[in-house]
Amino acid sequence: MTEPSSPDFYALEDLLTPEEVAVRDRVRKWCDTEVLPRINDYWERAEFPFELVPGFAELGIAGGTVQGYGSPGMSAVAAGLVAAELARADGSVGTFNGVHSFLAMQSIAMLGSEEQKERYLPAMARMEKIGAFGLTEPRHGSDAVALETRARRDGDVFVLDGQKKWIGNGTIADHVIIWARDEEGAVGGYVVDKGTPGFTATVMTGKTALRAVWQAEITLEGARVPAENKLANCRSFKDVSTVLDRTRYTVAWRALGVATSAYELALAHCLQREQFGQPIAGYQLVQEKLATMLAEITTMQLMCWRLSSLADAGRMTAAMASLAKRHCCATARRIVADARDLFGGDGILLEHHIARHHADIEAIYTFEGTDHVQALIIGREITGHSAISGRRR
Repeated sequence: MTEPSSPDFYALEDLLTPEEVAVRDRVRKWCDTEVLPRINDYWERAEFPFELVPGFAELGIAGGTVQGYGSPGMSAVAAGLVAAELARADGSVGTFNGVHSFLAMQSIAMLGSEEQKERYLPAMARMEKIGAFGLTEPRHGSDAVALETRARRDGDVFVLDGQKKWIGNGTIADHVIIWARDEEGAVGGYVVDKGTPGFTATVMTGKTALRAVWQAEITLEGARVPAENKLANCRSFKDVSTVLDRTRYTVAWRALGVATSAYELALAHCLQREQFGQPIAGYQLVQEKLATMLAEITTMQLMCWRLSSLADAGRMTAAMASLAKRHCCATARRIVADARDLFGGDGILLEHHIARHHADIEAIYTFEGTDHVQALIIGREITGHSAISGRRR
């Protein structure tokens, strides 16, 4: 039987440094040996794979591009490759890392004081402490700037009241960064530690995607947070947006990882699955699908690599990140759908992995800014006119 060819059709690896290749290969090996044999069972039962966390910690990748404080200080390219490899194995594991390493740790690294960085980041880099990022609310997703959670100063504490929804790691995190408005309306980030009275996190159930990572609904009822837990350098929602802009590019890589896995799985299946006396890989319609999938993956690879290279050079803009996130997630969605189709009936069985990817890409397509919102960010950049206005008729 013919061996499946590499999805690196344009030799992207030639553009990578030895350090970037090494971390990619280390993560891939761990995913292949530790994640893939276990993850379907956790996904089906909608349980978080706690047993994987110690091995994850040993990889030394927590914190991604964060410099110092025990974090690896990766290039943006390396961090993207890691995001892709984790998602190639499983979207839930990739989401767990995205929330912990990027949204939570980057918020502290970018907006915290030196004392706060020293207090939180080393233990988070060792994954002795897990982080979460509490921005989205039941009434505010795409319009997160309208958040209603409130923070009121009371002596040496802030009192938080409000609700959050879709908060990844929210029920297992040791530190949840809650974004709230103070009495003057300014947005701030407040690190709420596990066990804080008035803070309640409940696992959301009934999800049909990313079932092996837990999202939480959070209620804050008079939760008292020490004043020293307020991120020192966050003064407005623009600071929150800066964090999201710096992390959004990894979502494009995660879409690439899911798409790559879907293509690899479909190609291997088509080479061994026989119908009408020959492998289905020999049929024209199948080859057309595979060729299209490979072309789209190749464009995603080059886009992700270039975007991360620009990030490493300090040249990535919010619109650039939005363009990659929008394009890669929409493209991955098509690739995964075609891959599932090539599996026929087997494509809805978890044992073949493609069904899990088929479900998970829907969440990746939506989070950290929907397709429509990304289009409006790009549109504002190319026209100079903002269509995100909140106008009422």
